[in-house]
Amino acid sequence: MSAPAISQHLRVLEKARLVERHRRAQWRVCRISPEPLEAAAEWVARNRLEWQARFDLLDEVLTELGRTQEEDER
Repeated sequence: MSAPAISQHLRVLEKARLVERHRRAQWRVCRISPEPLEAAAEWVARNRLEWQARFDLLDEVLTELGRTQEEDER
């Protein structure tokens, strides 16, 4: 991977607050910052049960529509 590509990836991660960059003399030091990912994981966990219930209902509706369509084709 080229240096500009690495720099671009690091900028994206920094903008998402997943990486912190600091200068130390001629070095650019990066530190991973997992807090934003932890917040996202908590949000997903809070909503998982509701989403699962909705997906289950959608599955039931689609299954019923498939049965109805099969009966109509006969």
